[in-house]
Amino acid sequence: MPLPMLDFSALRVLVLGDAMLDRFLYGEVERISPEAPVPVLRQRRLSAMPGGAGNVARNITALGARAVLVGLLGRDAAGAEFRALLAADPRIEDRLVESAGRPTICKMRIIAGTQQVVRVDDEATSPAEPAEAAAMLAAVRAALPSCQALILSDYAKGVLSPPVIAEAIAAARAQGIPVLVDPKSEDFSVYRSADCVKPNARELARAARLPVGTEAEVVAAAEHVMAEAGLAALLCTRAGRGMVLVRAGAGATSVPALAREVFDVSGAGDTVIATLALVHASGQPLEEAMRIANAAAGIVVGKLGTATVGADELAHALRAESGSAPDEGALLDREAAARLVAEWRAHGLRVGFTNGVFDILHAGHVASLRAARRRCDRLVVALNADASVSRLKGPARPVNPLADRAAVIAGLASVDAVIAFEEDTPIELIRLLLPDVLMKGGDYTKETVVGAREVEAAGGQVVLLDLLPGRSTTGIIARAKG
Repeated sequence: MPLPMLDFSALRVLVLGDAMLDRFLYGEVERISPEAPVPVLRQRRLSAMPGGAGNVARNITALGARAVLVGLLGRDAAGAEFRALLAADPRIEDRLVESAGRPTICKMRIIAGTQQVVRVDDEATSPAEPAEAAAMLAAVRAALPSCQALILSDYAKGVLSPPVIAEAIAAARAQGIPVLVDPKSEDFSVYRSADCVKPNARELARAARLPVGTEAEVVAAAEHVMAEAGLAALLCTRAGRGMVLVRAGAGATSVPALAREVFDVSGAGDTVIATLALVHASGQPLEEAMRIANAAAGIVVGKLGTATVGADELAHALRAESGSAPDEGALLDREAAARLVAEWRAHGLRVGFTNGVFDILHAGHVASLRAARRRCDRLVVALNADASVSRLKGPARPVNPLADRAAVIAGLASVDAVIAFEEDTPIELIRLLLPDVLMKGGDYTKETVVGAREVEAAGGQVVLLDLLPGRSTTGIIARAKG
């Protein structure tokens, strides 16, 4: 299957829904409190970001498009903080309505290491006042003509009342703009005429009042709800079991989950609905949009906090999934790698780095890369470009060109990103990325590892990995010649 072009820069998506402020307190648990049988969390850092519909807008801009955000904020300090965070992204247009009578919704998540231990919500869930609803709908009508999709981000906090939903959908349909819904109502008929509704399995079970344990049960529940609610399509997300798309009169299509590791599912649904809307608005059918949204979900659940997915890392994941013919475009360039590493680090992930020729992959390589991945949360592998290999190993090498070597390395579950360097050593890459862990084989000493001094000076660690004896590319080539 050919890879899609993930250029969404010409798209603008309107997001209508419940805006909320997501706060995260990160720390470490080292003991149990003497006052009660509860863990004591030593606070390390506190962060905040737009959540709910705000996180949907963030996911849209992270993928290169523009977003218009419509919803309610309180006239309070949290609302001011939300607006300030939103203003940091110039591709999000703030059309939020300020409410004098309700607070800004806030969610505080407390995370020990990589495990969320508790969430504290401060919220109001009463329906928006008539004047507030009218103001939001006026903002929707004003913004729709310049948008290519409408997302209804329903967290059941009072913004998306049935009249607001109906009028917003009608306005979008009148202009031929697709409507995609992330639902919380148990009555899916309020979303009538939407192009696609995206519940998770639990939400679908509640709406259909039917079991959803198997894929066949998901399809039956979806068809039941769609018939009752007059829906054209329903996409059910099933966490570790992937996704199922059901179209009225056209059967079902499913994809398996792609996540390698799950650190935090906070906001994963926001990533899915944002990606689904962008791909569909760009002209792709819902089946292709589901496949790409599934890849995005597999990335975002591997991050801590209310996270987003960038176009670079999504394209990289799709290349790895596709199994298509390798080409040099499968490699991250330096700018994309730097953005990816910065995003990983912003979410508290430990980034590892190793490098090599990896000409003919053998068991020793696989064991070393697995060992490297165990020492970090994300592993970047840097490959010598072909000319660099020839200078290092002689004119008969490499046996396999860079594109092929990159395709093989990127296909390993232990590898999260692949990049190449033309120089004799990866020192410039190491200085650019400054990994938390720099790793090489045990045939090196710390003094001979390129970049060791720079990494340690930045607070990182240098690790020498054990090698499997008797495995080498040179030996394989010699035996093949013999």
